[in-house]
Amino acid sequence: MTRTLITGGLVITAAEEMHADVLVENGRVEAVATPGSQQWTADRVIDASQKYVIPGGVDAHTHMELPFGGTFASDTFETGTKAAAWGGTTTIIDFAVQSKGAALRSGLDAWHAKADGNCAIDYAFHMIVSDVNDSTLKEMDGLVAEGVTSFKLFMAYPGVFYSDDGQILRAMQRAGDNGGLIMMHAENGIAIDVLVQQALARGETDPRYHGEVRKALLEAEATHRAIKLAQVAGAPLYVVHVSAQEALTELARARHDGLPVFGETCPQYLFLSTDNLAEPDFGGAKYVCSTPLRPREHQAALWRGLRTNDLQVVSTDHCPFCFSGQKELGRGDFSKIPNGMPGVENRMDLLHQAVIDGHISRRRWIEIACATPARMFGLYPKKGTIAPGCDADIVIYDPHAEQTISAATHHMNVDYSAYEGTQVTGRVETVLSRGELVITDREFTGHAGHGAYTPRGTCQYLH
Repeated sequence: MTRTLITGGLVITAAEEMHADVLVENGRVEAVATPGSQQWTADRVIDASQKYVIPGGVDAHTHMELPFGGTFASDTFETGTKAAAWGGTTTIIDFAVQSKGAALRSGLDAWHAKADGNCAIDYAFHMIVSDVNDSTLKEMDGLVAEGVTSFKLFMAYPGVFYSDDGQILRAMQRAGDNGGLIMMHAENGIAIDVLVQQALARGETDPRYHGEVRKALLEAEATHRAIKLAQVAGAPLYVVHVSAQEALTELARARHDGLPVFGETCPQYLFLSTDNLAEPDFGGAKYVCSTPLRPREHQAALWRGLRTNDLQVVSTDHCPFCFSGQKELGRGDFSKIPNGMPGVENRMDLLHQAVIDGHISRRRWIEIACATPARMFGLYPKKGTIAPGCDADIVIYDPHAEQTISAATHHMNVDYSAYEGTQVTGRVETVLSRGELVITDREFTGHAGHGAYTPRGTCQYLH
């Protein structure tokens, strides 16, 4: 195994910033020291002068190869993890899906089969539970013991993933006992379905109506209900893709009351809005995801939530569908547009732009994109930081390089970019995954199969 020295850079973690040299050996960080203080020899020296040396990003919410709405997410584990690496992310946590009537185990096995030998970076799994019953509740205990320690439930999508309040309560009680973390898609899907049918009956079929029927109040109501159910169950709760100010208010109140409640948002809610859903010629279909994009005024509240730690994590909910042939399935009926957007490659850059724009600090950037997701899902300090003993998942980041985000240059397997034409300052230059060069001076030097499945501990905010 090659011994690598990264020298001359500004090392940024969630805890500190320091000019330091980083020595990597056997896939791990061997030592971090003041520049020039150690006479280290190495097979490979990477000069990081004028650059940042940051932990590889941890994207705790992706959907590679997800079957949805009669089609499949367009990124495979191979293309999606390669794109993640290009964007400075070195670990993804994807969602294995339980089919209705089937065991959790068969869903997990299916996702292992998709990912095994195909990933360019390390990966782990959450479990989507779409059929809560006595046998799946028992299975949850076994999965926690083997490192699948989080379970996603849906208050949305009746007839597909939806669980009722009784099922949700039982799953939360089980998680409260076995140390698992319940992740919640908090939208009142039963009420939303009524509004969808009414809108279509009025002839409101364009993509923008997707945002209008999935009301912020119904996200807030479901968030409130999920918090109360978790409180009754004595269990922690992680609310995924928070998009609305009203839902954030519910989270903030619960956290103020000392409840173990956590929230995630995504770049699309921080940078895009209902203006995008209203783009002409069906262009808004590119931005159909759930929870939906909100009016622009919600963005300030979400940024504030990230600064006050009422939101702890920024993940992508990367679930790409091509505009041509996939998003187009919903022409004439917005409810048939596959829900999901690409973004796994853009998260680290967009959040660095937020540092430049003054929304967050550099250390907070690393906290919400690397350290906290690793802690939240039991991967820290193996992932999410740069310290002796941790995996050498390291990004050399040029904070001065300028780039324009575009489908013409991205590596995600999707025919459009949600951020087409957006100019950002900052760019990934070199990426190491467990000490191996995956991106070298803006060249892909990794390979499918390098990425290893990584079992997780339980949420590290609950010990």
